[in-house]
This record gives sequence, structure tokens and C-alpha cells, in this order.
Amino acid sequence: MNLVGAINNALHIALDTDPTAILLGEDVGFGGVFRAAVDLQEKFGKSRVFNTPLCEQGIAGFAVGLASEGSTAIAEIQFADYIFPAFDQIVNEAAKYRFRSGGQFDCGKLTIRTPYGAVGHGGLYHSQSPEAYFTHTPGLRVIVPRSPYQAKGLLLSSIRCPDPVIFFEPKALYRASKELVPVSDYEISLFNADVVMEGSDITVIGYGAQLGVLEKACKKAREELNISTEIIDLRSLLPWDKETVCKSVMKTGRCVISHEAPLTSGFGAELAASIQKECFLSLEAPIERVCGYDTPFPLSHEKFYVPDYLKCFAAIRRCIQF
Repeated sequence: MNLVGAINNALHIALDTDPTAILLGEDVGFGGVFRAAVDLQEKFGKSRVFNTPLCEQGIAGFAVGLASEGSTAIAEIQFADYIFPAFDQIVNEAAKYRFRSGGQFDCGKLTIRTPYGAVGHGGLYHSQSPEAYFTHTPGLRVIVPRSPYQAKGLLLSSIRCPDPVIFFEPKALYRASKELVPVSDYEISLFNADVVMEGSDITVIGYGAQLGVLEKACKKAREELNISTEIIDLRSLLPWDKETVCKSVMKTGRCVISHEAPLTSGFGAELAASIQKECFLSLEAPIERVCGYDTPFPLSHEKFYVPDYLKCFAAIRRCIQF
């Protein structure tokens, strides 16, 4: 399967195994703009898979209400760039529902899916990576898959999780490649980072679409500089697996972090601060961050904005040579 096919398969399983599951969003009844929901309305009916008005606040608010009344609500925000009108509903309602009721009520059976990140031609309104906004919100989970296999297992775990989840899908990878994905039902832990490659010289951390970029950078570092890199895919940003990350950095003594979102207050800043505190005596070089620039996402200059493998390779080399 490719990534969008794995998402579709996960949604099919979720709707098939849970009679309370409902999928809603702009155009999902027609399959969605990226076709992630194709054929689901025909299979499960218009009462369980349906289009909403073009109103992200309404989508999130309706999904919060569904989840609080016992339904499994799977809401799609068509692009992550347009999640901001729903921000209040997500951070002030969904995230706080259990806390403000003293545990009497919750909307934990809520998953909000949304495509994020660069796609090659999205420009400033279709290419943003807003994950850091939501990692500042206690009560939410924030999940980002890197591949079709990961996407299916993580999405099924998110849908069945007792907490509200924001599930960011790297749209650049929707049809970029295929891999073997079981057609059966399976889940992947939302608590653990994945050590994609073990190494001894430097720890390289990323998530989502950036993992492929980092793997290419690490291959170049291995071939040209004989550097042994340890690659970690966070998968979950809130909460994130501090134990796995810090164990790796204490072993290697060096760390590079990369994401597409802007540098200032990006999630890499949280990682760097925590690693500096926990691994200070083990660090052999300053922590490097390779991120987007602190500008609106450009259209004509996207290839200069997005952290590519050469920028990541240069950061690895600086860190090793410090």
C-alpha cells in the first residue's frame, strides 16, 4: 500500500469493527481531496461517513459533541493550514473536557486527521506544519507517521485511544512510495519512539516526512565520512519518548534534530532543551537543529525553505567536527 491507501484501510477497519465510529469532514463523502476516504460512504452509509459544511470550527465542535456522547468521532480537517479556525474547540474544549469535569466526562474517542507539510507546490496556505501549537496543550496527543505501515497502525491506535488525538499525515508521502502493509487489524504503540537505525557516533531525530530526508543524509554521512548514525522517529510528539531519546544521546554524545516547521518555538526546541538538561554531561557538541525558516512558507522558494538532506548532512558534519 501507499500511505493514503494505508490510511483508507485503517479507516475501513475502524468503521467495520466499531459500530459507533463516524467519519466526518469536508468532502469525505466523495472520498476527500486526497481520496483517503474513497468508497467508505458506499460501504458504511451516509449516516456514518458524511460531508460537513466548509467550517472547521463546526467540524471540530460537532466531533467533540459526538465523542462526548459516546461515539468514536474521526474528523478530517482538509489541510492542517485550516485547522486554526478549529483551534479554540480543540484546545479549550476537547483537551480540557475530562479535566474540567473532574473525570466525569470526556471526549477521548476523538481523532482529528489532517494532512500537513510541504508538498512541492502548496505555498503559504497549503504547506504548513502546525504541530508545535498543539504540543503546548495538556490533554491532547499529537501523532505523526512516517510511512504506510506506521500510518495504519498508529491511526488505528489513535482512533481507539482514550484521549483526543491530533493525527498529522505527511501529504507529500501520500503517494510517494509503497511498502508491505498487513490487511489485517493491527496497532502500534503511541508511547514509544522508534529507533529506525542504530549507531554509535551521533543521534539524529525527526518525525513524519523528514525521516526519509534524514535517512538519506545519514547514508551520505556513512559513505563519505564513515559516521555511524542512530536515527530516531519520534512518532508521538505529545507525549514524546524522552527515555529512548536521552538513552541514545547519552550513548552517542551528539544530536541533530530536524523538522519542516519554523525554527523558533518549533518542537525541536523542546527536544533540544530537554536533551540539554538530561544529557548535559554526555554531550560532546552543541545540539544542531535543521528546520524551516522563520518566514511564511514560500511558493517559489520552497526548495530553499524545506530542510533537505544536504542541510541535514551539513549539520551532522558540523556536530561531528566540533
